Amino acid sequence: MTLGLSLLLFAIGAILRFAVTTSVAGIDLQTVGVILMIVGAVGLLVTLVMLLSRRDDVRTRPPY
Repeated sequence: MTLGLSLLLFAIGAILRFAVTTSVAGIDLQTVGVILMIVGAVGLLVTLVMLLSRRDDVRTRPPY
């Protein structure tokens, strides 16, 4: 999951949780919003850990 997708999921979840007041039969939109916010936050953490743990292995060639 990329950084942008994580932020998008979190934003959509926050909108569903805090801004939407419509009710849909059989679906609790606020719960769906919380789930999307959790998935977005976990994806953001995983992405940041992967970016920070990437090592730059620079290999130099001997001059010819």
